[in-house]
Amino acid sequence: MILSRAKPAIQPQTQSVTASTVDKKRKVPKLEHFISSRDYTGAITLLEFSKAIGKFDNDTRLWLGYTAFHLGDYRKAMETYQLILSESNAESIVHLYLASCYFFLGMYKEADEEAQKGPTCKLQNRLLFHLSHKFNDEKRLMGYHQNLQDVIEDQLSLASIHYLRSHYQEAIDIYKRILLENREFLAINVYVAMCYYKLDYYDVSQEVLSVYLQHFPDSLIAVNLKACNHFRLYNGKAAEAELNTLSEKTTTSFRFAEDLIKHNMVVFRGGEGALQVFPRLLDVVPEARLNLVIHHLRNDDIVSAFNLMKDIEPSTPQEYILKGIVNATLGQEQESRDHLKIAQQYFQLVGGSASECDTIPGRQCMASCFFLLKQFDDVLIYLNSIKGYFYNDDIFNYNYGQAKVATGAFEEAEEILLMIQSEKLKNEYAYLSHLARCFIMNKKPRMAWDLYLKMETSSESFSLLQLIANDCYKMGHYLHSAKAFDVLERLDPNPDYWEGKRGACIGVLQQILANEESKDSLREVVSLLRNTSNPQVEYIIRIIKKVGYL
Repeated sequence: MILSRAKPAIQPQTQSVTASTVDKKRKVPKLEHFISSRDYTGAITLLEFSKAIGKFDNDTRLWLGYTAFHLGDYRKAMETYQLILSESNAESIVHLYLASCYFFLGMYKEADEEAQKGPTCKLQNRLLFHLSHKFNDEKRLMGYHQNLQDVIEDQLSLASIHYLRSHYQEAIDIYKRILLENREFLAINVYVAMCYYKLDYYDVSQEVLSVYLQHFPDSLIAVNLKACNHFRLYNGKAAEAELNTLSEKTTTSFRFAEDLIKHNMVVFRGGEGALQVFPRLLDVVPEARLNLVIHHLRNDDIVSAFNLMKDIEPSTPQEYILKGIVNATLGQEQESRDHLKIAQQYFQLVGGSASECDTIPGRQCMASCFFLLKQFDDVLIYLNSIKGYFYNDDIFNYNYGQAKVATGAFEEAEEILLMIQSEKLKNEYAYLSHLARCFIMNKKPRMAWDLYLKMETSSESFSLLQLIANDCYKMGHYLHSAKAFDVLERLDPNPDYWEGKRGACIGVLQQILANEESKDSLREVVSLLRNTSNPQVEYIIRIIKKVGYL
């Protein structure tokens, strides 16, 4: 700031300063100087000054549009080009400049109409090429693709379309070929780094990015990408620390990415402020909608998440995945087979695609697809291949443990389920029932019974009792089976529960006779029997007394 200078701008001089020497030193910067140094704020200031003093010819207006566009002020650039085109002597190339402004403002229909008015040239072809992608017009896209030439601008345009279509390796190949012949094009390293980021090679992305950051440490886009890499490699705090340095390095010239930074800060902070930031960025930052959906899912607002995604036609793996997750979650909550079928299809599309089949999200999708199909052996093939990346991940272990239970690997399942730390997950019935089954199958029926005792009376606790009663009976843990059937019988006088309890009590007696159970258990068995008013009770108790254990 001018008010905080530490040193005077002009040093005291012993010699007298003449007007001629001052004139030699005071030279008005030229527009070419600002443009070559990419100081677009300075360039606009100079152009606005020229306008204020009446020197505002057609060239000046063109430069004003150019500088506003490169500063990211697309609205101002648009208004400038519209003003130029309102005059009869405007060059037709200005239609393409205006179309470019419309494109960056998301006004694709207007951009297409304006581009068609411009001259046939490489710029027009590139612009229409990108618009075809936005319109999902594959036939038209391929037509403009054929018109691309082996020049840097066209090849960069092709690489960007590959990137937008998730063909990251193809984009990398083009960028590397250009870099090989043009080492001075340092910004291309950022594009390569972005591709590696999308391929989940965060360490490689960081290494490539450092080449550019050594020359331009205040680049907002590069520092933002570095922060995203840190978020993936480390945590949100490390990422946030990187973005915080931007306020010290960057100037107002970089306001064009202010929304992106706000968006990423919310992500890095674990969703803090999501409902304040994401909704107004839905049509500005493409990821804002997806992250708002994730926020709703994490807060169990499934309907809001579904409403955000229901009208979206997915075009990226992330969109397909989220459509799958939203449909799967809603399907499970509403017991809708249709939603579950849609979810399974989305997961299969991603997991089976050539670009995603060997990525971690791709394998997660195939695991989810087979999970919904209840083909758990196939689920484990995919989860086993990526478990090293999710050792302490509660959600992964939750699903992994369930798949292990379904395939009968109870010892491994118990170990995996006990690693889960989330209290929310640990209170879910699916978790409790799978862990209880593991305890029973691993000869720890008492621990399964303790899980029930910690639950409040509800339909879920009733279901867990049924599981304990039947699984314990199946595994020969008759005492705990009898206890469970006794509680079930008192809650619901169903004859089946008496028959189960009766069989379990006789099973305890057989185990005592075979010295497999303590004699002390018999008193508890008799107590359980007497809770039932059935003529068979006294007959069974007489047999027990006859055996001589009472």
